[in-house]
Amino acid sequence: MDERPARRPTTPETARRSFTGQSLARETKNERQVWIYLAYFFFVIHIIAFVMIYAVRHAK
Repeated sequence: MDERPARRPTTPETARRSFTGQSLARETKNERQVWIYLAYFFFVIHIIAFVMIYAVRHAK
């Protein structure tokens, strides 16, 4: 027969813990995405600054 582990009954405490864990995982993912976007933004700003410095130094 199909032997699966018995599911524990859901209580408000286990439901709250599950929701908190999901919320924390989602928050961690969102925070990671914010840091990635911030790093990309600063990288692009530096590239633009270097191009502008090059343009000013080589202008006639």
